Amino acid sequence: MVPREIRPYVYNNLFFGGIIMEKEKYYISTAIAYTSGKPHIGNTYEIVLADAIARYKRLQGYDVYFQTGTDEHGEKIELKANEAGVTPQEFVDEKAAEIKRIWDIMNTSYDRFVRTTDKHHEEVVQHIFKYMYDKGDIYKGEYKGHYCTPCESFWTESQLVDGKCPDCGRDVEEKCEEAYFFKLSKYQKELEEYIESHPDFIQPVARKNEMINNFIKPGLQDLCVSRTSFSWGIPVDFDPKHVVYVWLDALTNYITNIGYDVGAENEEFNYKWPADLHLIGKDIIRFHTIYWPCFLMSLDIPLPKQVFGHPWLIMSDGKMSKSKGNVVYADDLVDEFGVDAVRYYFLHEIPFASDGVFTRDLLIERINGDLANILGNLVQRTISMGNKYFEGKVEYKNNTDTMDEEFVRSINDLESKVTEKMNGLQISDAITEIFNVLRASNKYIDETTPWILAKDESLKDRLETVLYNLLESIRVSALLLEPFLPETSSKILEQIQSNDKELSYQTEHSYQLGQPTPLFMRIDVTKE
Repeated sequence: MVPREIRPYVYNNLFFGGIIMEKEKYYISTAIAYTSGKPHIGNTYEIVLADAIARYKRLQGYDVYFQTGTDEHGEKIELKANEAGVTPQEFVDEKAAEIKRIWDIMNTSYDRFVRTTDKHHEEVVQHIFKYMYDKGDIYKGEYKGHYCTPCESFWTESQLVDGKCPDCGRDVEEKCEEAYFFKLSKYQKELEEYIESHPDFIQPVARKNEMINNFIKPGLQDLCVSRTSFSWGIPVDFDPKHVVYVWLDALTNYITNIGYDVGAENEEFNYKWPADLHLIGKDIIRFHTIYWPCFLMSLDIPLPKQVFGHPWLIMSDGKMSKSKGNVVYADDLVDEFGVDAVRYYFLHEIPFASDGVFTRDLLIERINGDLANILGNLVQRTISMGNKYFEGKVEYKNNTDTMDEEFVRSINDLESKVTEKMNGLQISDAITEIFNVLRASNKYIDETTPWILAKDESLKDRLETVLYNLLESIRVSALLLEPFLPETSSKILEQIQSNDKELSYQTEHSYQLGQPTPLFMRIDVTKE
């Protein structure tokens, strides 16, 4: 690690010979979940995906800040609260607690869970609105158009699809009310130039092309940023009959919760911003790659480094919906199959840019095939042989064979292969790289036949070397699996009794093995 110029606000300093060695920061955020109901597995996928990235960055030595939370204002919340016979605050308190509970069940390592009803957030949003108004970027007018309450979005006649909301397909209603507007059109050229000069800003490329061709090039329309037809929102302090429209309120959570305030941003903000990655669903990429950058340009704040619009996790009959009766919840799956099995499915079965499909059959197939057989069986066989043949103590004896070279090379190459995939946000492919080594380990057992070596006393050192190689493969794989399967990784390292964090093959270990216990139980498909 090369010493860098020390900024005023420094986290997690490392001291070497009197020199401050600063970890490189990494700020990742999810979209904040809307508090209209319990999150299903499609919503939960995003927090698990972000968690895997955050954990891997920590594994690489980054000073990670991982933010998630809840979006709690808007007309839809007010309506749902009225239907439930409670105040909007009581309604969002209950829903936010439920969302946080699900995130915790999924063993996600967020650093801060934010809420847009927090007093500090509301105050800063008011300051931001007033600043933009004083700057001339917000002006009062009248909005007349089509409004979709579930999406909290206004649409022009030409944007409707068969007279319905182009995002969700639901009915829209005519709205006419006094409103404040943000001059989105003012920043069109600057936004186009930024996207052109920062080719990785919007990922994947298909999402970038969609934003440019479908929204930016046809011309940006000024954006409605206040409402008067409902009251559950942040009041515009200089015109209190207006409340701040949900997108200006919600998007600013990425800066209001790390110390930003108009003219008074603190050291924490200067250290953490800009965000390195906004991880969001592909359905809200327009708000994060058009509205949000233009808001930041108005505030003279640097833009986030990257926005990734991830694909969806859908059912075999399409998107999840209560009307279809096909909604699945993550906590129910965890109760049945365990948290790491569910995390594995989320992370392995959804490609980089294409929607993934959830079925119970495929989940069970992955548990039985990948987790119980390839991973669990390898760990149990290896530890059992170490205990049987060497009473649990296995050391490197340097009795090598030509077949060892390729196997050891695969262990040493694993970190760089996983890092390459993770840097490209190809999480599924990163996991595949680890399981390729686990498969190679099982093949190595078949080729070296330890049970035959054990019959010849003269081959004892060769047998111990084989088992040592397998334990090194398991150790390195377990360390690299931690971002994806944190509980399983910990169990493996406990069973092989290793606390070595080196991500490459080492020769100086002395393994004192514990007792093997199954990592994943096979599921009886017939009973299912």
